[in-house]
Amino acid sequence: MVNYRGRLDIIADILNVASRDAKKTQIMYQANLSFKVLQKYLAEVVGASLVRFADEKHCYELTDKGRRFLEAYEQYSRTHRHFEKRLNDVEAKKRSLEDLCPGNAT
Repeated sequence: MVNYRGRLDIIADILNVASRDAKKTQIMYQANLSFKVLQKYLAEVVGASLVRFADEKHCYELTDKGRRFLEAYEQYSRTHRHFEKRLNDVEAKKRSLEDLCPGNAT
């Protein structure tokens, strides 16, 4: 099964790269994005003041708001993984019960 990244995952990946002061090309490769997708999301994170372009360094850097986003995202991600694992466990138990009483209920 293929796991596709969602919007928040892509934004977090961009912010993680930008936290190390990165040029656009570095962000594109390290966040594993096409140029077109990078353009879209970079405009979004700059517009939201999560990242800014530092003219003097010629690179993108994370803002304080971006750091707060990453901290909140990490908490969300841990909680999401925990609940996803629990949900998978519940689904497996349900399948086990259904296997014990096969057939159609009418």
